Order: sequence, then C-alpha cells, then structure tokens
Amino acid sequence: MMNLNRRQALGAMAGFSAAAMFGSNVRAAGKTLIVPTLGGVWEQFWRTTLAPAFSAKTGASVTLDAGNGRAWSANLRAAGVDKPPYSFVMTNEAFANSLRKEGFFEKLDLSKVPNYADLYPLAKKTDGWGAVAMVSPIGLAYRTDLVKTPPKAWKDLWNNPEFKGRIGLYNFANTAGKMELMLFSTLFGKDQYDVDAGFKALEKLGPVIQADFNLSTGIAAGEFIAAPFDFGEVARLKKQGLPIDVIVPEEGMLMFDQTLNVLAHGPEKDLAYQYVNWLLEPETQALLMRQFFVSPTNAKVVVPDDLKADVPISGAQMDKILTWDWDFMNSKQGALAEVWAKTVK
Repeated sequence: MMNLNRRQALGAMAGFSAAAMFGSNVRAAGKTLIVPTLGGVWEQFWRTTLAPAFSAKTGASVTLDAGNGRAWSANLRAAGVDKPPYSFVMTNEAFANSLRKEGFFEKLDLSKVPNYADLYPLAKKTDGWGAVAMVSPIGLAYRTDLVKTPPKAWKDLWNNPEFKGRIGLYNFANTAGKMELMLFSTLFGKDQYDVDAGFKALEKLGPVIQADFNLSTGIAAGEFIAAPFDFGEVARLKKQGLPIDVIVPEEGMLMFDQTLNVLAHGPEKDLAYQYVNWLLEPETQALLMRQFFVSPTNAKVVVPDDLKADVPISGAQMDKILTWDWDFMNSKQGALAEVWAKTVK
C-alpha cells in the first residue's frame, strides 16, 4: 500500500513543522479528546503528526481509538445517545447518516467552524449536520498492459468486450458497493432509486471478482483488468511499478468520504469543535493531501505541482463527484444485500 519508511520520515518532519505552523494555545490544557481514527497507516500518521500538532495548538491531550465506522457505531449504540464515549466522529457518510437519524449528532454550530464557509459544495451536502473533511475520488481503473481500448465511461464495463468476465467490484458490505448499485441504477434506470434496473445491469455484467476492502491485490495479479478505484490508491500502485491508470468517467465519479460529526452529548464538545475546525484548515488539509493523496475539501487549498499527478481531482473537477441518498440506501440495505447476493456471481 505505502512505503512506510519514507512516509514515516515525511510524517515526522511534517509533525515538527505542523506544531510550529499551528502555534500554541493552552486554553484546553488538562483536557483530553478521544479521536476515533482508522487503523494502520492512518493511525500512525495521527499518532506521529496530527495528534501532536493539535496538542501543540490547544494544549489538550489526544487519545486515539483505532477502528472503523462499523466499530464506532457499535460503541456508540452500546453506550447510548446520552453517554457517548466520543465527542466527535469522522466516518463515511453512510455510517454518519444512520447515527444522525438515531440522535447521536447535533447540527453544527457554524460559528465555531469558520472554515466551513470555504468548503466545496459537495462537502456541505448534509446541510450543516456534518462537514466532509476529505474525499478519495473513485474513477474507473484499468491495467494499461492488458487493455487495448482504454475506457471513457462506466458503461464501457458493459460495452467493451475486453472486460467481459474480467471486472472487479466492491461487494455490497462496502459503502462503495452500495454506491455501485446506485450508480448502475442511475445509468440504466430512471435514477438512483431504480434498483431493479441496477440489479439487471449487474446481472448483465456476468461473473465479477468482489472484494470487501482491497481490490489492489486482484488487479495486481491480473485476476481482473478493470474496477472502480480511488485515485490515491492508483497513484500508490503506479509508484510500485504496476501498469495501471484511472479515468474520470463521463458519467461522474464516486468517492470515499470522511464526514466530521459532533456528538450532541459528547464529554468535550467545545474541544471537538476546535478539532473539527482545525481539520478543515488549509494547513491541515494540505498535510492530509500529501500523506494520503486525498482531495482536500477546503477550496482554498491549491494542489502543488509536485502532487498534481497523485491528486488530480480538485477545483472544478470536484463537481464531477456524485453524491447519494444515504437515507434511502440505509433504510433498504438489508433487503438489497439479499438481492445482491443472489444477483452478483
């Protein structure tokens, strides 16, 4: 996935510069913020760089809780709305949407999040209930050494005979799998809600290779030659020497998002707001962009020339990222999962 030695060195240097850049503020001295973060390289970067930088700015201590949206959702539901273990949660909107409806989150007090005003429209799609801190745009990737006619659109998965039986997809357990269904429903039906059309399209694809999380192994091994991939992962695979490329499909891109949410009854709500606003600052967004090749959602961040090949989606291209109705998907996902299992071979 990543050259950890090189990245660790960069992260350590960034940590020292970040602490100096963001300054010092002792208003939160003696307080502790529990920060849910993804594991692996994400936890490592938070531990070596972001957590120290936030502590330098606020004086607060940071305790990391490595996991994922499923684990944090389970922890919150076990604790209850009135006694959550966290003050804020950053997770995919698919998870945030359900927790929001259950009463865990509050609508953001935007007077405490001044950086919200500078976000791209897609980062404000929850109408102030959350703010998207970063996105990993998902396009259509393909093996350049195994594909004669490069794709231009998602529909090429059906129209290009080279791809028959050689397609990879995220399975329905992954949020990307749910997005695939809504995308195919839009492409071949009336809209994202026309799931019958989406499932018919999936059936016409024929056999596909599915993955819950990691499609990289399959495409590297040549088990399939085309699949939805986020641009950052393609950049990392290219650096490892894999002949692969990714396009912005004519119909638009999908995305992995990270939405910031404040707990209505969190133990350190004021500190949570400081953290949310800090993650949306251009300087913090730039650190995340350089480390993970994500597209910043603060429109003030300009991708530097040395990163444009790895972070090609920014500015006006952010409008090409599609968004979805997670109210609809979350309310139907049990039944849709059953149909998916019967349809996708």
